[in-house]
Amino acid sequence: MLVLTRKTGEAIQIGDDIEITVISVKGDQVKLGINAPKHIDIHRKEVYLTIREENEQASAEVKNIFDILGKVNKQ
Repeated sequence: MLVLTRKTGEAIQIGDDIEITVISVKGDQVKLGINAPKHIDIHRKEVYLTIREENEQASAEVKNIFDILGKVNKQ
């Protein structure tokens, strides 16, 4: 993990397309601004993990359906 120190108004650049700017710091809360291309999804970590879990469950259900259909076709 890379750890950087930034002040309000300062930014970090990720590659050519992503810039993260510190908008404000208030107590233990940091407000960030993110400039990135529209095709890049940006989520809070807890939202990302929920989406990933739901996608894994959905794909497992599809696999189960294919397994069931495979058994039916063999009969």
